[in-house]
Amino acid sequence: MTASLDGRIAIVTGAAKGMGAEICVALAREGAHLALAAREVAPLE
Repeated sequence: MTASLDGRIAIVTGAAKGMGAEICVALAREGAHLALAAREVAPLE
């Protein structure tokens, strides 16, 4: 990513696995604060 996301908030649905999980990793690396949503809580922990 080219822009810094420091201090920005991202809401990610489908965050437990697959593409959603990878998006979470990328956003976190760029400094974003994350709000995660998934059908099951266990994979998010």
